[in-house]
Amino acid sequence: MFEKLLGIFSKDIGLDLGTTNIRIYAKDKGLILNEPSIVAVNLRSDRIIAVGSNALKMLGKSPTYISVIKPIVSGVVSDFEVTEKILKVLFEKVFRGNMGLGQRPRVVTSIPLDVTEVEKKSVEDVVIQAGAREVFLVERPVAAAIGARLPIHESIGSLIVEIGGGLSEIAVISLSGVVTHKSLNIGGQTLDKNIIQYVREKFNVLIGDQTAEEIKIKIGSAAPLDRSQEMKIRGRDLMSGLPREIIVNDDQVRSAIVPTLKIIVESIADTIEKTPPELVSDIYERGIVLSGGGSLIKEFDKLIRERIDIPVNLTDDPAMATIRGEGLILEDFENLKSVLVPSARS
Repeated sequence: MFEKLLGIFSKDIGLDLGTTNIRIYAKDKGLILNEPSIVAVNLRSDRIIAVGSNALKMLGKSPTYISVIKPIVSGVVSDFEVTEKILKVLFEKVFRGNMGLGQRPRVVTSIPLDVTEVEKKSVEDVVIQAGAREVFLVERPVAAAIGARLPIHESIGSLIVEIGGGLSEIAVISLSGVVTHKSLNIGGQTLDKNIIQYVREKFNVLIGDQTAEEIKIKIGSAAPLDRSQEMKIRGRDLMSGLPREIIVNDDQVRSAIVPTLKIIVESIADTIEKTPPELVSDIYERGIVLSGGGSLIKEFDKLIRERIDIPVNLTDDPAMATIRGEGLILEDFENLKSVLVPSARS
């Protein structure tokens, strides 16, 4: 009775703890927060001085006594204390300081497919400690499939490829469950590192993560473009130590990132090979669905089709597919609660 009474007053939310971004969806309101998963901590006072976008601006620019931390790695909490602090700040922002007993939210949050029981419990514990009343878990590709409006409840095979900042997950889903899957600890941030390494080796220039991401977004591609593109970038010359401006083109960026993209493509092929024939028939007919921010690389669908010869579809607003799926679970909880996974706290 007491739990039901609390439920009347609490705000149910979806929480996407991504490697790159933390997103919050409020029931009946939609997406209400989207911030980078990063925090700046003053080591002298052990206090958080910036969260999200404000902390991202400090990355690579802060003095030694300010530590800029990314506490979520491959969708898993790597720094419990810092993640708890971030969530407390964001929850206070969302609920505008009104986090009393009646306002403690029920939270639906996603976890990777290959998460361990310890890692699963860590996610639940950090969300509870940050102020949640109850936590429900859903596997990330399942949430993304719901967000992509795939018929996961039916006896139809759906293949979704969710490419996040630090994790790529390929899953065949049928009857509300994952039939076969493969997880890779590579994602959008891996592509950024590929670009940084290439620029260093090719031009002897060191660039930062944010510059690499900008290059990836603007001229990165998985296959040749109709028109060649180039971009001016600035970094530190490793010989002189002085600033230097260079020009990179799409062909150079492609040579840096395609080896990593091909690993994902080969993993898609491996997953299909392990899938029951009847579901493979469904996938061949319906195609592969891409979600996650990493799937926005230009011509990535073409690279997949050349290897696998199956239609490839990019879901609407792919970076938001997971949080959109969590939101749909909140909005239709009774019909979708079958996709939730057991808690590790019991």
